[in-house]
Amino acid sequence: MRIIGKLLVTALAAIIAANLLPGVTLYGGFSAILLVAVLALLNTFIKPLLVILTIPITILTLGIFLLVINTLIIKWAAMILGPSHFVVSTWWAAFWFSIVLSIVTYLIEGLIGKADND
Repeated sequence: MRIIGKLLVTALAAIIAANLLPGVTLYGGFSAILLVAVLALLNTFIKPLLVILTIPITILTLGIFLLVINTLIIKWAAMILGPSHFVVSTWWAAFWFSIVLSIVTYLIEGLIGKADND
């Protein structure tokens, strides 16, 4: 049940991030859930391989290259879902979407965590 809650929180964060950023379009709640499912699959299976393959450049850039990997994952998710669900117009839009998505997810989970502890 906790996994479903995490997916729903991330879907809400994706809707918020898409509304905040120009160049990112997310078509509805169902598309947000699809996006989160695709991101979860890509982050589970593809991202670890990319991280391992790019260890030298990640070390040279002191970890900043991981932001490039996150951007790539967002662009791939947009390609998988297609323009009827999720559109990211540029690499910079994907870059900022990944950062805003992480921050908004963190904030929502923090608010929910405080509500659960009270």
